[in-house]
Amino acid sequence: MFSKNKSEPVNQPNGTGVRPAVPSIISADLVVRGDLISDGEIQIDGTIHGDINTATLLVGETAEVNGEIKAKRVRVHGRVNGQVMAESVTLAKTAHVSGDVVHEDLSIEKGAFLEGHCKRISEQKPELAPAKRAEGDTVKPPVPSKPIHSDGVSTVKKMEKPSNGADKAASA
Repeated sequence: MFSKNKSEPVNQPNGTGVRPAVPSIISADLVVRGDLISDGEIQIDGTIHGDINTATLLVGETAEVNGEIKAKRVRVHGRVNGQVMAESVTLAKTAHVSGDVVHEDLSIEKGAFLEGHCKRISEQKPELAPAKRAEGDTVKPPVPSKPIHSDGVSTVKKMEKPSNGADKAASA
């Protein structure tokens, strides 16, 4: 109403202007039991017992999320108990995450708590076609790895050089 920063409509392919949605806010005194699904932004300051699937998620300092998070962007200032899967994940210094973080980009501020595995995901790159070989080129078979017994001893014997008879004559 009095703000100078009014959000401009976003042009859609059909020519109609659509304003970005206002973030959904779960206040500090609210407890939600169930899943949250949104195409926009969610800010949580209360408690969620369920999974969250959204474009952008902000977990405030007073927030607690017990469930799986899937989003494009996640910024955590509060507590999360469960897996976080997002393109971009930021853990602020007040964050307390107990669960795995699957991400493309991860930022962890000094003081943040993370108990779980971090796994980077990246876009699948198409497999390259094998290079063409010139006629007469031969393909070398792969070198087999050495089998190891549980006692740590290799079962592959060292191969000796084939002898042409000159070695025996020199040693005699």
